[in-house]
Amino acid sequence: MLLTGILQIELHLPAAQSLKQKRSVVKSLKDRLRSRYNVSVSEFDYLDKWQHAAIAVAMVSTDKAYLDSRFQSISHFIDDEIIGHAYILKSELTIL
Repeated sequence: MLLTGILQIELHLPAAQSLKQKRSVVKSLKDRLRSRYNVSVSEFDYLDKWQHAAIAVAMVSTDKAYLDSRFQSISHFIDDEIIGHAYILKSELTIL
């Protein structure tokens, strides 16, 4: 059976003083996630808020343990990548 995992993350970017600064941080994070983990990534909410962002990371697999492991790795990667730029307000993993 094919499983779909979706990790939704809300970020606060306290140093962002404009949408341009916010988009720079978010775009960089999205590009690095795509490159490193071969996942689909999208910014899906707070598009006009310059200190708040919401991104979704999606992946499919037939193995739930694999999805859990990869999303745990992705969460740690995001924590490491946003240090000094943002912090996570909320994180939610859904596996369907």
